Amino acid sequence: MATETYVGAIDQGTTGTRFMVFDHSGRVVTSAYEKHEQIYPEPGWVEHDPAEIWEKTQSVITSALQKADLTADQLEAIGITNQRETTLLWDADSGTPVHNAIVWQDRRTTDRVEELEAEDKVEWIRGKTGLEADAYFSATKAEWLLDNADPMKMQRARPADVRERAEDGEILFGTIDTWLIYKLTGNHITDVTNASRTMLFDIHEMEWDEELCEEFDVPMAMLPEVRPSSDDNYYGTTDSEGFLGSEVPVAAAFGDQQAALFGQTCFDEGDAKNTYGTGSFMLMNTGEEAVESEHGLLTTVGFQRSGEPVQYALEGAIFVTGAAIEWLEDMEIISNASESETLARSVDSTDGVYFVPAFTGLGAPHWDGRARGTIVGMTRGTRREHVVRATLESIAFQTKDVADAMEADSGIEMTTLRVDGGAVKNNFLCQLQANIVDSTIVRPQVDETTALGSAYAAGLAVGYWETLDELRDNWQVDREFEAEDGKNVARRHERWQEAVKRSLDWARDGSD
Repeated sequence: MATETYVGAIDQGTTGTRFMVFDHSGRVVTSAYEKHEQIYPEPGWVEHDPAEIWEKTQSVITSALQKADLTADQLEAIGITNQRETTLLWDADSGTPVHNAIVWQDRRTTDRVEELEAEDKVEWIRGKTGLEADAYFSATKAEWLLDNADPMKMQRARPADVRERAEDGEILFGTIDTWLIYKLTGNHITDVTNASRTMLFDIHEMEWDEELCEEFDVPMAMLPEVRPSSDDNYYGTTDSEGFLGSEVPVAAAFGDQQAALFGQTCFDEGDAKNTYGTGSFMLMNTGEEAVESEHGLLTTVGFQRSGEPVQYALEGAIFVTGAAIEWLEDMEIISNASESETLARSVDSTDGVYFVPAFTGLGAPHWDGRARGTIVGMTRGTRREHVVRATLESIAFQTKDVADAMEADSGIEMTTLRVDGGAVKNNFLCQLQANIVDSTIVRPQVDETTALGSAYAAGLAVGYWETLDELRDNWQVDREFEAEDGKNVARRHERWQEAVKRSLDWARDGSD
């Protein structure tokens, strides 16, 4: 009897790393997950230890395979999906990071972004990259690392200037996908979706842009090769002498939100999904056209298969949604995430309370890096139930702001929205979202769609799946939430927008 084979997916997220193994029907065979440390050196700064992430990656792969009594030889391919924009530099010889990775949430380069705004370079950057000039993206993070990384940490006989060594290609730049590909295969490669999030990549020419690299003083010699998201030629194979003990093709990579778009089988123009994780990210496939946004959305690369045209997407990036529920736990307002649904249902409304969870600024469609978390409308009668319900409503209202912008930019009415991520287990939130966006919310059976998307892309590259139709057939609905007549949705949304205005431009003049 032939040995069953599978496809594996490394899902390296903001709070932890997961490894999942999928069979041909898209069913999860085994998985393992481990958290990593969140490092906060200063207010508004967020870092991760790249060495810890690599250790956790090896650990979850090993434990997931052991759990199901599988061997690495049974993996036909591995795909990678990752927290996007998080940036690191490492020594090309030793593979040692020169500094902690700067996480996408980090706001330390806000002043640099404001310089770009003052120099009227925002439109120029948007025209090439499809992105807003924001500290969220990798370019200013790489610039900061080149200026501030300690050359002594590289343990060189000659502690040459970091930037000087970068110009010689001795220091390598990467997002987390690039780091993991490098550690798994020894190759310095990224995919088109992650490249499109760096603010150094021209999404129309599909290449690193010399002028942008010059603006941010990032040497092109340190940049990785850019390949399709699903690569028939692979990014490389794992080392048979390494921890897996086998040569497994690493054949796909995606930024996590594009992976979810692919995992939700949003292969056609107009298909849209929203992922509720630490933040929320809504993407709409716009086909082979890079639609320019006039309403504060990002134009980004959706995916590319080998030998095929790039598929673009519009994206609304919301920085804090699931993290707002984590904050409720941190503040001991709730004991666990599932309690939020029970408490929210126990009251008929928020009693006039609005919560804008702008802990790290606001993303789409506002783009205010100095906005901060704000609760308004509280009275002596406000109870924790009202604050919890207001937190869930903030997720739904932020999503509506993005959905409205997306419909305006694309001219496509959003009748259904495919959802995934940890928060969609909350039925109250899903129904609330349907009411507020006035669209049918569709939740799939497999909600780990980021991992599934990268597995699909890797499997397609090696022939484990032959066609996109096979993947469409795998996609199964768990539940649909039809829009109901929500109570005063339009009026509540107006009040929400008033609350947002109160959160804007708060962190200034050292008032962090």
